[in-house]
Amino acid sequence: MPSAAGPVAVAAAAAAAPKAPAVGISPELYPSEDDLPYEEEILREPFKLKGWWRYLVARAAAPFAKRAVIYERALKALPGSYKLWHAYLRERLDHARPHPIDHHAYSSLNNTFERALATMHKMPRVWVLYLTSLLDQRLLTRARRAFDRALRALPVTQHDRIWPLYLRLASLPACPVETSLRVFRRYLQFDPSHAEDFINFLISAGRWQEAADRLASVLNDDGFRSVKGKTRHQLWLELCEILTKHADEVAGLKVDAILRGGIRKFTDEVGKLWTSLADYYVRRGLFEKARDVFEEGVSSVVTVKEFSVVFEAYTQFEQSMLAAKLEAAEEEGNDDDEERGRKNGMDKISKQFLEGFWLNDEDDTDLRLARFEQLLDRRPELLSSVLLRQNPHNVEEWHRRVKLFEKDPARQVATYVEAVKTVDPMKAVGKPHTLWVAFAKMYEKHNRLDSAEDIFKRATQVNFKVVDHLASIWCEWAEMELRHNNFDKAIELMMQATAEPSVEVKRRAAAEGNEPVQMKVHKSLKLWSFYVDLEESLGTLESTRAVYERILDLRIATPQIILNYAFLLEEHKYFEDAFKVYERGVKIFKYPHVKAIWVTYLTKFVQRYRRSKIERARELFHEAVQQAPPEEKKAIYLQWAKLEEDYGLAKRAMNVYDEAVRAVPNSEKMSMYEIYIARAAELFGVPRTRQIYEQAIESGLPDQDVLTMCMKFAELERSLGEIDRSRAIYVHASNYADPNTNSDFWKKWNDFEIQHGNEDTFREMLRIKRTVAASRSQTHFILPEYLMQRDQRLNLDEAVDTLKRAGVPEDEMAALERQLAPGPSTAPAAAPSTSTTPANRMMNFVSAGVEAQAESSRQQAGNNEDIELPDESDEEEDVQIAEKSVPAAVFGELGKRAAENQESSGAQENEQLGALERIKRRRQ
Repeated sequence: MPSAAGPVAVAAAAAAAPKAPAVGISPELYPSEDDLPYEEEILREPFKLKGWWRYLVARAAAPFAKRAVIYERALKALPGSYKLWHAYLRERLDHARPHPIDHHAYSSLNNTFERALATMHKMPRVWVLYLTSLLDQRLLTRARRAFDRALRALPVTQHDRIWPLYLRLASLPACPVETSLRVFRRYLQFDPSHAEDFINFLISAGRWQEAADRLASVLNDDGFRSVKGKTRHQLWLELCEILTKHADEVAGLKVDAILRGGIRKFTDEVGKLWTSLADYYVRRGLFEKARDVFEEGVSSVVTVKEFSVVFEAYTQFEQSMLAAKLEAAEEEGNDDDEERGRKNGMDKISKQFLEGFWLNDEDDTDLRLARFEQLLDRRPELLSSVLLRQNPHNVEEWHRRVKLFEKDPARQVATYVEAVKTVDPMKAVGKPHTLWVAFAKMYEKHNRLDSAEDIFKRATQVNFKVVDHLASIWCEWAEMELRHNNFDKAIELMMQATAEPSVEVKRRAAAEGNEPVQMKVHKSLKLWSFYVDLEESLGTLESTRAVYERILDLRIATPQIILNYAFLLEEHKYFEDAFKVYERGVKIFKYPHVKAIWVTYLTKFVQRYRRSKIERARELFHEAVQQAPPEEKKAIYLQWAKLEEDYGLAKRAMNVYDEAVRAVPNSEKMSMYEIYIARAAELFGVPRTRQIYEQAIESGLPDQDVLTMCMKFAELERSLGEIDRSRAIYVHASNYADPNTNSDFWKKWNDFEIQHGNEDTFREMLRIKRTVAASRSQTHFILPEYLMQRDQRLNLDEAVDTLKRAGVPEDEMAALERQLAPGPSTAPAAAPSTSTTPANRMMNFVSAGVEAQAESSRQQAGNNEDIELPDESDEEEDVQIAEKSVPAAVFGELGKRAAENQESSGAQENEQLGALERIKRRRQ
């Protein structure tokens, strides 16, 4: 229980004598009358947090000093209350934060924290607040000790809340490096996964040896996982950078082995690792070793990108070495005079004896310059090596590599030898046989034919992927022999190449299961074509025919070979044998390949025999037509018809044309009919074409072609004077002619009717035109009569309603209604035109004057298309009908033959009659 001199007595004394406060205590700190309920409550229950907390909440707006008194009283009664301590410490922190660090508020804050930790040492939040405050005050020693106390006081499971602040302390610039190192080492014992943070600190602190050791241990640990997401490759690159850039400060690690292990393991940054290794030796002063590393790098990288990195670093190294030597030479030139006096006699003697040796020459500037120039000259060769390391079976790259050594035949030979040994024909990209051919041609260029033949001989033993490659080798070998006039050797080579393997060789190859191309090359068309050309140029007819027959037996002939064989026989007058070759060709091949053979065969046969073997020619044409597809028949039919016209019968020619127009496709029928009509008119006269026109019109041609044919047919009939027939054709053609799109047809018919027709025919033409236009229009309606009458009645009712709304009297409305009503069908003919309205006029309200003007203008306008004809009279007049002779073109050759027969018959009759009879006939 509190004593009598407790807070209540103090409050009573303050109330009784407010003007005489105690010395050293501010009056604001004493409880006021408003605090009495809370004071009484805490007097009754001083050890309950609820009363104290209600008191603090009620005095939330009071000054901090007064609240601090309440906090101190509460904590004195409840020293183990975490809630009170945490709230008190937060308020003290907020109170001290605006003041400078050296203010006494911070010392009071630190003392309060120390008092709190006496009971709250197991609370990590209190430690975090305290340690953060110490870090902000930059009290490093006190903070370090506080961190150590916190780590000792708290359990290990809560250390992860302390260590981030401790590492922050270790990372401060003012913190000694040794202290930071010890802190980081202790932290790695707690959490080894954060070794990267320690390594970064070591790098920032310049502790390169320990950083390299830590990185090496991390890389050697297979179970290590980077918490920052770094890959092992990135860690390798960091280690390489440390080892190379600080080679003098790092010892105890096998740098060469480490970097080479990274090169073997990580292929993505090989170029950077090679340059790092060379840079390591450069920093160590081992320049020759660095040059060896650069050479090894450019000789082992497999990508152009890595090669560019290493080669650029290599050139910079050589350039820097040359520049350093030149600068050193300039400095030595300035100091020569001083050094001459210092040399002793022994140096003079050694210089005198070793003066002629290049190894004793201290000025190696020329050597370094030559190295630099040679390196630049070697770049294309080194780049080619990189590309070949990517794919050693790239044939084109081998050819480009050979071109690099155009001035060095020995290097070219070595490159070709390496190429033919390296390239696998089954994996080659390109044509591997070109390497052998180019190799042999190089020896041929230098007049080494024996070596070239050896190369070709070896090439023929290579198992190429494609038969054509081996055939090309044989052909190139034979061409080389031809260039040097070894014709017999060339033919012998072709005989050897086209020789069929023996049965035993075939059986052995079949047993092995992998048939080489040497077993198939005897069927190569390229070889046989070259062989035939050689025989035609150098051999005899018998040997050439034997080669052609062998090609046909092997069934590898092409249409061109068939034609060449036939031409050869024709040149030597073996026409029947040539036709037999054509026969074999048309049996071997099908369309479209056989087309050229048929055309040539038929042409040659007709030119050779003409009408002597016309029946055989007809059989050939018939067979050709039967084999040909529809789109290829037109040319054959025309050639057949030409044969019949020249050497056969005209009637048969017409039969051929008639068969042709039925056999050709629809797209060619029109042109075929035109040819048919033209030939029929020339051979049999124009009337013969009528049935052809009729056949064409009814044959199912497209509408446009039918229209064109009808127009031609009508023009023909008009020229023959058959006006009615021509008009009937126009009427039939009108079914295919849309007035909106085929205006030419209607204009031509219109001109025809104007020239040859009358009013009735012209009106009939116009009626047909309107009918066709209506039938082809997009929208037209055919309404029954009762619907038209209903619409008319509705219009009349609408007019009456309009007059009523306008206020017109009933009698006037009736009169207007009678005027608007249609006239009866039994109206007298003499009725005036203005009394009734025609049925086809529109129902509109117009004045009488306007109505009359409209009628008069309508009568004057009339039909502009009517033809003015003379008035007919009842009297019959004698009409003189002009006679016109039928044109001779109508009868064609028949007319000519008839005239000739008539003249010949007249001459014969005159010869048979006597002189008196002939005179009498002349008088008649």
